[in-house]
Amino acid sequence: MARDSQAALVALHRFGFGARGGASGDFLNAASDPRGFVKAELARPSGALLEVPGLQSTPALGKAVFDYQFEIQQARDAAAKSAAPASTEAPSAQELKGQRRNLSLNAIANDMAPKDMAPKDMAPKEKPPENPAAAMTPAETMPPAAPKPPPQPLNIIQKTFRAEALARLQRGIIADCGFVERLVVFWSNHFCISAGKGGVARMWAGSFEREAIRPHVLGRFADMLKAVEQHPAMLFFLDNQQSLGPDSRAGKNRNRGLNENLAREILELHTLGVGGGYSQEDVTALANIITGWTYAGRQGGLGPPGTFVFNANAHQPGAQRVMGKVYDAADVRQGEAVLADIARHPSTAKFVAGKFARHFVADDPPQALVARLADVFTRTDGDLKALALALLDSDDAWKAPLTKIRSPYEFLVATGRLLAQIPSDPARYLGGLNTLGQPLWSPAGPNGFPDSVAAWAAPEGMKLRLDISAQIASRLADGVDPRDLLELVAADAASPETRRTVERAESRQQALALLLMSPEFQRR
Repeated sequence: MARDSQAALVALHRFGFGARGGASGDFLNAASDPRGFVKAELARPSGALLEVPGLQSTPALGKAVFDYQFEIQQARDAAAKSAAPASTEAPSAQELKGQRRNLSLNAIANDMAPKDMAPKDMAPKEKPPENPAAAMTPAETMPPAAPKPPPQPLNIIQKTFRAEALARLQRGIIADCGFVERLVVFWSNHFCISAGKGGVARMWAGSFEREAIRPHVLGRFADMLKAVEQHPAMLFFLDNQQSLGPDSRAGKNRNRGLNENLAREILELHTLGVGGGYSQEDVTALANIITGWTYAGRQGGLGPPGTFVFNANAHQPGAQRVMGKVYDAADVRQGEAVLADIARHPSTAKFVAGKFARHFVADDPPQALVARLADVFTRTDGDLKALALALLDSDDAWKAPLTKIRSPYEFLVATGRLLAQIPSDPARYLGGLNTLGQPLWSPAGPNGFPDSVAAWAAPEGMKLRLDISAQIASRLADGVDPRDLLELVAADAASPETRRTVERAESRQQALALLLMSPEFQRR
């Protein structure tokens, strides 16, 4: 049983999000057939898709955010022109937002507002005073309470982001094992954008993952690559809509030229990797090739707002050489041909395989495993389901010790699963992710969030985890028995030290907090 329990621990933690609480039986199912338990998710058609009522497409969201920003600007301009004579100051941005919320979008914001504001998720509530009576003031001495202003509805950008976040969190918490969701998180971080770039990026962060990542996590790498690089969210994030071919019609008429951001990240971060054989000349050539790759704006002159379009007037004319091959197509097919070729390049296979193994197995994964994954990637033409199966079929992936540490996102989702807390509002999870340094869909740079033990096991980060674990325990420990939860987490694979620590805790709250911080829960 001990060996089965250890394999179940690997199945649930290395490849999934951990066991669910309640009567799920996840640990027993994983112990009886560890590999089959994880593989079961891969056999479900469309299992990675996230189709939730109310989540809209990128074009629909694009039109909404463009109109919203345009009306905000109109309100700002109108306010500036009609400033009251008694004041020489223009209204503040916050005041203008308030004005705007009373316009037509007020109805939109109210329609999109969460109906249930009493979540069952994990965030801490404010603690009452230790001595409530001492904190009270006699009624006769209390000043009359000022009327509270009515709560302002969240704007359409915030509403959309929260709805997308909630759908993603709920999926991770209810999934049987979570392996497919782990694949989504991995590829979304590999092809990352940042919602911190601005309103448009925040509006599109969730739809980018739903449209460009999820349909392909069990498909072909080349298809995902094309979907990612042509998605408006990626084009906006890396400024390709601003890139003009020097010899294009638009380039000659405007004081703006080539932007190499997207081309560089395609080669360095998305495909070949550093040292993958490309040069600065290849970056510049690819940047020229993908000039004209943009998205339609509010007026929709090139297409429906928020859709990918090819602007021939911005495209650099002529043939270009990338990685020794000449590409001479005159339109969007020129860039698509480059993407198709570099998706199949040996350096891409090696780079992807190494990153895949580092994420799931170890910071320094067995080289035999990396070589095997790279070979499968090449032989199957980038079949990502075959890559995932090759990982699960490798003894190296199961025998390696659990040395990785859960990222903040993995930690919070695993906690929600264990405590059977399906959120009805994402705010507390989002706050926890911000506190722990992994704000949702908002990495600091195009290389995504770090994926190493050192990044997440730093003393300050672990202290913050302990604080959050203690806050969770202060609210939820009374309804659970931490000793029973330990059986769900690790069963016979729990170390004697962890078992003693939980059993000898001074209170259920302390026991739950210590369980959440135990190696069995934090390691994967």
